[in-house]
Amino acid sequence: MNGSVQSIWRHPVKGFTPEPMRHVALTAGACFPFDRMYAVEDGPSGFDPAAPRHISKQKFTVLAKIAAVAKIHTRYDDSTGVLQAEAEGRPPIRAALDDPEGRETFAAWLAGFLGEEISGPLKVLPAPGAHRFMDDEEGFISIVNLASVRDFEARTGRAVDPRRFRANIYVEGWAPWEENRSTGRALRLGEVELEVVKPIPRCVATHVDPETGDKDIDLVPALWGAYGHRLCGVYGRVLSGGRVSVGDPASLDLPDAPALKTAAG
Repeated sequence: MNGSVQSIWRHPVKGFTPEPMRHVALTAGACFPFDRMYAVEDGPSGFDPAAPRHISKQKFTVLAKIAAVAKIHTRYDDSTGVLQAEAEGRPPIRAALDDPEGRETFAAWLAGFLGEEISGPLKVLPAPGAHRFMDDEEGFISIVNLASVRDFEARTGRAVDPRRFRANIYVEGWAPWEENRSTGRALRLGEVELEVVKPIPRCVATHVDPETGDKDIDLVPALWGAYGHRLCGVYGRVLSGGRVSVGDPASLDLPDAPALKTAAG
């Protein structure tokens, strides 16, 4: 199944503003560059940087827990390690996240904005080594099929901003929902060879409008009602690295089987 890369995104701080990219260099066995490099701990999480492991997103300031996080607009400069953050009613700040003092500055600013919505002291955690604060232990690269999003829109009669799914790569040209039967299959994005690890189950973070921070769509129940599942997108593991650019070919090796039923048929 052939298509093309429509857009590329990274999320430097888990739960915060996605940033568009024109191209990215992916490395075999590694996560998406500068993606979920930092996370903001909401009260003690038990995360041990000396022995990093996956822990629940509910330990952090993420949309699934605090919708108001979407009201904060951030931009990360990977050449300097500086994060810019702004939100209505608060003075904007610049904080160096590669420095303990800068991380404390951002945590204090964030606590002042979120107020009583937080559970405990906030602490910005840098990801040690190759560890990343992903939602899934195998979630190296996330890919969303935009045709599936549009099919869901047709089923529900609601516009759905694809950014709700917080993917790294969005693809055009694939048939709707065919990605759900691609586990273990080969995926090529530009110069990069990947293996599809599994479909992505969705959570209440998708209920939040990424622009306004309002919970305006009960998206997970709507997915279940429309299709009998709560999946949208797939996780991929990079087998052979290289460069991926917007507009590059995106080909997915699928087993021979009838196409999945969509809103149109």
